[in-house]
Amino acid sequence: MEFGISIYPEHSTLERDREYIETAARYGCRRIFTCLLSAKKDRDEIIRNYRDRIDIAHQYGMEVILDTAPAVFKALGITFQDLSFFKELHADGIRLDEAFDSLEESLMTYNPQNLKIEVNASFGNRYLDNIVSHHPKMGNLISCFNFYPQRYTGISYGHFEKCCTDIRKLGIPISVFIGSQQPDTFGPWEVNDGMCTLEMHRDLPADVAARHLFATGLVDTVIFADCYASEEEMRKVTESDPSVLTFRIEEEIELTKTEQEILYRFPHFVRGDMSEYMARSTQPRVVFAEHSIAPRNTRDLKRGDVVILNDRYGRYKGELHVVLKDMPNDGRKNVAGHVPENEMILLDYICPWRRFGFIH
Repeated sequence: MEFGISIYPEHSTLERDREYIETAARYGCRRIFTCLLSAKKDRDEIIRNYRDRIDIAHQYGMEVILDTAPAVFKALGITFQDLSFFKELHADGIRLDEAFDSLEESLMTYNPQNLKIEVNASFGNRYLDNIVSHHPKMGNLISCFNFYPQRYTGISYGHFEKCCTDIRKLGIPISVFIGSQQPDTFGPWEVNDGMCTLEMHRDLPADVAARHLFATGLVDTVIFADCYASEEEMRKVTESDPSVLTFRIEEEIELTKTEQEILYRFPHFVRGDMSEYMARSTQPRVVFAEHSIAPRNTRDLKRGDVVILNDRYGRYKGELHVVLKDMPNDGRKNVAGHVPENEMILLDYICPWRRFGFIH
């Protein structure tokens, strides 16, 4: 999994962008999205405004993709046969926000500057199939979804899943945007009700949106769409292992050392013969067989509860369950806590044998 940020030179300063790039690099971000769609200056001014930032990004090993469209090509006197202007900017690739004619996209991938050609992943039609039918240089062909600054205009999960499934069949990498929840962030336009690809992510903490995308297994790169995400947001997004389904937990009791070990430090995986009522992590009962787990907080169970079986359960003591369906509690299961409401969507991705864990 790759992570990225966005910068908008038309609306920022070089000093602030330098600081942002340096911070993002410390947290392992390797991609920068920036936008020429909103650039109103002439060629020379655009080069001066963008190239310094791109050079700074390169100092930190980051790749920069410029958002363009046929209208940008026309305004700057660029043709699909000659992309040398973007190399003058020192860019690593261009994103085509709008389509050309599919043959032209394919031919662009053979540009002598070896720029990546990133196509719009949001259409949901046979656009990318058509490009691939023209035999592009596949190593230079990537894709990226749109972001949506207007509330309620972000795409549905169903459309997102369809687009990703179709694109993955073609072997094309996929990037997607999440939004920062910091106040006073901005993008390329004056409208910003949050900038995300999926509408369901608009008001979610950035790390929850990212962990949801990790859970789907459908994308390769997650990019903050707006400036400026906080350092804490970057840390939370990049610290999670994308291969492990992870949850935060709202604790309901003061955990013992044994319960803390089971909950936060044990490598959980879902037992293969999974029940519709719960996901069971059964190995802790072996490791902690000699530890006492006194009965506590044995209320009835709701979806999203995280429970540890107590001493009354005999040989099953120490198992950890994530509750998927409401059920009564006979006093043998301690409710350690529950998954926060805004992370309940992650429960849909629990499946047999999947690795999972919890974040403090």
